[in-house]
Amino acid sequence: MSRFFSNKLFRYLSVLLFFNTAIPPLKSSSALAAWALKSNGYLELRTKSNTNLEAYFQKASNIYGDRFWIDFPGELKTPRKIKGNGPIKEIRLGKPITGKTRLVVEFTDKKNIKPLKWRLVGLDQNRWRIKLFSPQNSFKTIGEGFVNKKNIVIKTNQKPIDLNKRNYDYFRLPDLKQKNSFVIIDPGHGGPDPGAIGIGGIRETDVVLDVSKIVKKLLSEKGVKVRLTRNSEIDLDLSPRVSYANRMDPDIFVSIHANASRGKRRDVNGLETFYYRGWRGRLLAKKIQKQIIEVSPGSPDRGVKQGRFYVIKNTRMPAVLVEIGFLTGRLDARRLEKSIHRKRIAYAIAKGIIEYLLKVG
Repeated sequence: MSRFFSNKLFRYLSVLLFFNTAIPPLKSSSALAAWALKSNGYLELRTKSNTNLEAYFQKASNIYGDRFWIDFPGELKTPRKIKGNGPIKEIRLGKPITGKTRLVVEFTDKKNIKPLKWRLVGLDQNRWRIKLFSPQNSFKTIGEGFVNKKNIVIKTNQKPIDLNKRNYDYFRLPDLKQKNSFVIIDPGHGGPDPGAIGIGGIRETDVVLDVSKIVKKLLSEKGVKVRLTRNSEIDLDLSPRVSYANRMDPDIFVSIHANASRGKRRDVNGLETFYYRGWRGRLLAKKIQKQIIEVSPGSPDRGVKQGRFYVIKNTRMPAVLVEIGFLTGRLDARRLEKSIHRKRIAYAIAKGIIEYLLKVG
């Protein structure tokens, strides 16, 4: 194991430490607040002020490729893996030992890296930069959070879609050749059951009903027959939702929900999609999850998972349950309270559904 910062890289940590104004980090037990591996090959970090970093490089083994990682004080709440592209195989964030957070960058076999020339530079009390490689081909940015105040890191490698326009031409939803597809959208909760209550009193029932109505509109414009299990704030139990879906016999069933963390922790954010069984259910979940992540830059990808939720376990058609963000999370709640982001999410769900329908014919 080579500890570059002990004898080579770490001496450069404070070379350009010249700003006096600190950028406030996100409130988290981990000193790592945000990061971005950009298209120019630079890894940029934002941390709590005056954080001591430890960085390492290790050559490839039989199991792993060449790896570079940085350890930060404080523990990460949600360990996760993020798929890379180009020379980057994978990004991993985890807890190597108690009281530490580790950000690992693993390279593919096809790489162009020169560790002996790496230099970590402190840009100010909160921000750091190191050039890990020189892109020979296009490399798409990967990251989480705000590296600085002005720029949003696009984890999904796609510019946010402009949803201020009045028509839907800009959505560029795929066209369906067959116009006989039938979808049921299930807005979770309703009536006396508001579901999750988030920051500022934002209610799950309101958010998911709004998103569901937009999904219906978008799909209908593409020739898909769509029904909602509820169109207003009514009390609707789980069993009637399932009975309605099984009676109507649609091609797919999509239940839309918003999440809440235990203890209403504001540092917990992210999107996830559940299915119960079958390759069709899993495929539908994967298509939707991919799209909702692409319109939610910086929000963690919590992945596609199997779940035993009543509405997807007891429906007879391919079914998924989509969690479009944490109403208790600082990042997700701030977005979901805005109609423009709910339109983004609705567009993403509609696109995932259409891509599924095109795939299965």
